[in-house]
Amino acid sequence: MSQAAEAVTISIRAKTRQRDLIDQAAERLGRSRSDFMLEAACRQAEDVLLDQTYFAVDGERFAAFQALLDNPPAVSDRLRRTMKAPAPWAKG
Repeated sequence: MSQAAEAVTISIRAKTRQRDLIDQAAERLGRSRSDFMLEAACRQAEDVLLDQTYFAVDGERFAAFQALLDNPPAVSDRLRRTMKAPAPWAKG
């Protein structure tokens, strides 16, 4: 087994009420406590890292981006439908 695929133990302390809350949610999803906690922690970790991603652009592209922000599109039926549609990542 490679190091990347090797399972490791992660230990944390929790209050009884926290454990019970986690257990209740995991049970509702038919998951084990460990699977539930690991999935939730990984999802949060990805969100944190994605929120801190740095994008570098040259002055011309930044000016074009700034112009888009300063001049939002005119309201239209298409825009209204788009804004009411669920986000692709929220579908499930």
